[in-house]
Amino acid sequence: MFGGTFDPPHVGHLIAAADAVDALTLDRIVFVPAYIQPLKRNSIRASAEQRLAMTRLAAGDDQRLAVDAIEIDRAGLSFTVDTLTEWERRAPNDHRFILMGADVVRTLAQWRAPLTVMRLAELVVWHREGTDSDAIAEWLPRDAGGRVPPHQLLTTRQVDVSSTEVRARVAEGRSIRGFVPEAVREYIYEAGLYRRADEREEGNAERTGP
Repeated sequence: MFGGTFDPPHVGHLIAAADAVDALTLDRIVFVPAYIQPLKRNSIRASAEQRLAMTRLAAGDDQRLAVDAIEIDRAGLSFTVDTLTEWERRAPNDHRFILMGADVVRTLAQWRAPLTVMRLAELVVWHREGTDSDAIAEWLPRDAGGRVPPHQLLTTRQVDVSSTEVRARVAEGRSIRGFVPEAVREYIYEAGLYRRADEREEGNAERTGP
């Protein structure tokens, strides 16, 4: 499971997913766009339907990648524990992993039932070369005996691109070619996403944008 707002999905997401498939010999990565991510409820820009559409475009026809609309279909606040509980009900024999970056792990203690999350799926933490693994362990929840549940650290390459940067570049009228898959880039400009309010009122000067 690779969850997030995907507002928008970018090449960094795809590279991290590909690295995880190779390193863990996974059958597939399932992207799960959140309807409303509890810790980001005031920062989501595109609608749930738009983010789902972009995530599907990003996955494309890559057989290693899938997209599950479970959290968007459920609506309301998206809690990972609810998604994993439903997945366990659907396929109790699957070996599930949940993938997240070291920056997200910092917030894991604030999630709903984080220990249950780590029971339902083995946690895999992406981190960059040189990241202090002891520091990552300190961020993880502990059981009643003070033990950290089993987890893995996965070194991933450095890709300096973020959804925040993509949105900013669109708002500034700068090109996002190479930052997102081409199909996602076209969708963003055709839908008029992430542009400043004054530009949205004026309409698209160019259909597909920079």
